[in-house]
Amino acid sequence: MKTKAYNPYLPFWETVPDGEPHVFGNRLYIFGSHDARNGDVFCAEDYAGWSAPLDDLGNWRYEGVIYRKDQDPINGAPYDKTLPEIPEDPLHQVGTMHYLYAPDVAQGKDGKFYLYYGLDGTNTLSVAVSDTPAGKYEFLDYIRYEDGSPLKEGLLFDPAILVEESGNYLYYGFAPALPPEMKKEIIPGAMMVKLADDMHTVISSPICVANGSDTAAGTKYEAHPFFEASSIRKYGDLYYFVYSSLQGHELCYGTAPAPEGPFEYRGVIVSNGDIGYNGNTLPVNYMGNNHGGLVEVNGKHYIFWHRQTHGTCFSRQGCADEVKILPDGTIPQIEITSCGLNGGPLPARGEYPSYIACHLTKADRSKVERVLFWMSEADKQPVPEEWPYITEEHSLNGDHGLKPFVYNMRTGAVCGFKYFSFDGEENELSAELRGKGTFILHIDTPEGQTAARIRADADQWNIFTVPLEKLSGVHALYFETESGTFDFAGWKIR
Repeated sequence: MKTKAYNPYLPFWETVPDGEPHVFGNRLYIFGSHDARNGDVFCAEDYAGWSAPLDDLGNWRYEGVIYRKDQDPINGAPYDKTLPEIPEDPLHQVGTMHYLYAPDVAQGKDGKFYLYYGLDGTNTLSVAVSDTPAGKYEFLDYIRYEDGSPLKEGLLFDPAILVEESGNYLYYGFAPALPPEMKKEIIPGAMMVKLADDMHTVISSPICVANGSDTAAGTKYEAHPFFEASSIRKYGDLYYFVYSSLQGHELCYGTAPAPEGPFEYRGVIVSNGDIGYNGNTLPVNYMGNNHGGLVEVNGKHYIFWHRQTHGTCFSRQGCADEVKILPDGTIPQIEITSCGLNGGPLPARGEYPSYIACHLTKADRSKVERVLFWMSEADKQPVPEEWPYITEEHSLNGDHGLKPFVYNMRTGAVCGFKYFSFDGEENELSAELRGKGTFILHIDTPEGQTAARIRADADQWNIFTVPLEKLSGVHALYFETESGTFDFAGWKIR
């Protein structure tokens, strides 16, 4: 029996952002960085592997830790060659290991699997190797030229790897918009080099394949310059280069007839605030950075992206939604949903957790901000008291000993879910709430028809059941705190 699929697609307690999806054999594997749950820095954990059968994309299996940060020689592992020179980085805490940033994986021509990654604060790229996609991976070497000198052109960050008959193509880059006084050189944008079949030796000069903020003026990239998060795929006769723009919340793409590019800017695929979707200008979430890639499974294409939890940038979760590649090669921007990889709407009749929300805003959507971000412990700040956000608390009966919920839904706050299929016979709604006030269910839009109203008063978790207006067809569900303040754990429709 097929498992229902949600967003986020992994269990609520897992925090694997920057997801690069790849099909190997009869399974879909996800390779990403690994945040700490409710963490305060990016990518604090070792790489964790997950995979799902191609015919059951809601049934994800934990593959264990596939690579540890202490396996890289920069972090102390044995190495009989000269280590890359590490630049001074005031943001890296002296005496601590460098974190594993966003990776990518490809199968080499020798049948082995190669994992590419960068370590924070090092401006290096490393590669590890395994006989199977789920690992475990072992350190192989650093990306260098044939004479042993390091790759220096561009900023070595967020690698993406493509293996073709014509060669092995490594994409990378980071292109922030820096003020003139901070610039030492022009940062062109996304870069590409070819690798030898040993998968770590550079055999070509680097070229810019997508314009960053320093070079985008007068090009199609001007409004959406490359920032980070390189990802590469080929569909049909076109190569698709996906990246995160300077706006941060969106994944954009360019296409080219060859892997060398340059890639022509084509548009936005997804925003984790739905900015731009159908002309939308107001965020549907507290937005943050974004990173992901495309994959084809059983004739359907999906974009993997990530969202933020706990009100900060540092506890991100992977999500995915279906995209359409049109005959001209373009991909219209899609909306973010709760049903993700499900292949269609979820059945309305059933029980659902609130953490699968794809819309979470306070009363005034025009004042919904980005999630918190800080560069050092000294800059750390508390989440504003008026923000609702997804979090969890300890629970003896909960999965992983935790209970997830939406915290702090004050008057006017809205928590939305898309999409659900009603058969017309459902007549009862139960919601698990903690708080006091009136909690209502709208249909289709945050201001839509009111289908149920709950008046609740509970200082501990309690389930409140009320009649549900008759509905049929496919609908979005929006729960609003009409008055008072609530924590919201989930709902059930019968």
